[in-house]
Amino acid sequence: MSLGTILLIGITVLIFMGLAERVLDRLRLSDKAAITIIIAMVLASIFIPDINITERVSFNIGGFIIPMGLAIYLFVKAETGKEKWRAVIAAIVAGTAIWLVQRYVLPAEPEAQRIDPNYVYGIMGGLIAYILGRSRRSAFVAGIVGVFLSDTIQLVYNIINGLNTPTRYGGAGAFDTAMIAGVLAVIIAEVVGETRERLQGGTSKKDMHFEKGHFVSSLGNDDKTFRDKKDNIINISLQQNDKNDGGDQDEK
Repeated sequence: MSLGTILLIGITVLIFMGLAERVLDRLRLSDKAAITIIIAMVLASIFIPDINITERVSFNIGGFIIPMGLAIYLFVKAETGKEKWRAVIAAIVAGTAIWLVQRYVLPAEPEAQRIDPNYVYGIMGGLIAYILGRSRRSAFVAGIVGVFLSDTIQLVYNIINGLNTPTRYGGAGAFDTAMIAGVLAVIIAEVVGETRERLQGGTSKKDMHFEKGHFVSSLGNDDKTFRDKKDNIINISLQQNDKNDGGDQDEK
């Protein structure tokens, strides 16, 4: 079982235990949607064979199509243009850095590598994704897209240099790297965000609640409730005064 699959199973357990609800809320995902996506990724990556586009390019549905679809969804759900630009820049930097390390830093011979390079790429991609992405959504998007972008850079390099090395999007190694990068980026963003909020004396969204995929201010609801109660009290007082006035007129 690959590390990417193990991570997804671990995330599923956390969701069932209710420990990932806050993170999923920030990512605009419900528990059911997250579990459905995870199951689809695992089953598709295991049971659906790679789809060949050309002799040198193929992709895996569970390892590439579904994660990219999730990344695109989260990118579209980003609340500001600044957050989207951060995700784009972080993905480009992460993808380029992964390719440079793969090409010029780590040894090409497997026997000379003391650690699985996919772990190195995933950790590096996750760190860069958080540092430049900042928010949980941007960090996750950058972590996932950055890994696949490095594959694209390698594909272009192969074409320019006439190399016949195949490029497999979402293959076993790329899938593990993408999962490590995306999950690590979100974990760092969550830990740093929670720590910062506690140091500042509480969450920055303490006066907000999550509703239909967005954080909505609760202050307006409190004001509305107060106004409604105030109006009811006034109406009751007016009705009581009318009754008293009616009784006085009858006595006269």
